[in-house]
Amino acid sequence: MMRARCIAARAASRLLCAVMMGVVPRRGVAQTVAAPAGAPTAYSPATLPGRGLAEHPFLYAGEWDYRKPEQTMFIVRDGKVQWTYSIPIRTADSTLQEWGDATLRSDGNIVFSRKTGAGIVSPDRRLLWSYDAPKGFEVHVAQPIGLDRVMIVQNGNPAKAMFFNVKTNTLEKEIRLPVGNPANSHGQFRAVRYTKAGTILAAHMDWNKVAEYDSTGKAIWEVAVLSPWTALRLPNGNTLVSSNNGFVKEFSPKGDVVWQYDKGDAAAAGIRLFNTQGIARLPNGNTILSSWMANGIKDPKEWPGAVQCIEVTPDKKIVWALRSWDEPANFGPATTIQLLDLPGVPENGDLIR
Repeated sequence: MMRARCIAARAASRLLCAVMMGVVPRRGVAQTVAAPAGAPTAYSPATLPGRGLAEHPFLYAGEWDYRKPEQTMFIVRDGKVQWTYSIPIRTADSTLQEWGDATLRSDGNIVFSRKTGAGIVSPDRRLLWSYDAPKGFEVHVAQPIGLDRVMIVQNGNPAKAMFFNVKTNTLEKEIRLPVGNPANSHGQFRAVRYTKAGTILAAHMDWNKVAEYDSTGKAIWEVAVLSPWTALRLPNGNTLVSSNNGFVKEFSPKGDVVWQYDKGDAAAAGIRLFNTQGIARLPNGNTILSSWMANGIKDPKEWPGAVQCIEVTPDKKIVWALRSWDEPANFGPATTIQLLDLPGVPENGDLIR
């Protein structure tokens, strides 16, 4: 039956068929995943809910894994690492590089940011498109818009959203974005999203607010949030926001908090939540949170005691917690995760992440 469905859908999306035939989590079977023998568990229980690497197929990338000379992103299917792509942690002039955004498109290519710029890499690891930020500027946002365009946000003075046609390698449009501190490019933006309504939803990390801008750069909505990392517009019109301070809040259009998950909720399950960076809202209402611990746990030898991502239900029950620190799945700190078993076309904005 599954194979027949994939054959029928092949013209629409070869990649989605591969995903469907790859991993189908057995949701009806309650399973838990235990920590490896000898692993520190001070920041999470020895046994975690879910099926570990086998719970979902996913793309994973994280910033500042300074244990290694290279930064690596991973694709996991069937509970195993099936693909990796790495860049040096420092450029030739010693500038730090770090993964930020990463999206696997329906054609199999991945759009990513690397702090020093952005790029598109193919499954055979060929760099199909690349942008290098000028010195003193940073790029932590790279969002595919269809297969021909990419929006990046370049931190700096001025900060701006830049829309590229990656087929012709031309800059089609740019919109200046106000910032709290023009002199500090590193603290400005981490996740900005171009919405289906044609607006720009920006998490102003250095301004303690989320703001929405129209196509001319005019602010049309905002809400106060302490050190926001990611802001996502939900189908119901609400806005889901993560924070460096270890929480996720869902705001109504009026700015009221209608749902949240924070360090206290995680602690009730025995899990310490750190900087909440990448987030996603799933079709079933569950929320995926990454927990970036590299600043919170100073000794990297203790990192394996922490989980990297969790999936929580609307009533705040953790149904999956990812803790993977053993080669070849030594993922490092978590910044972004894209589940590959969800319906929709990533470059069309169908995934809420």
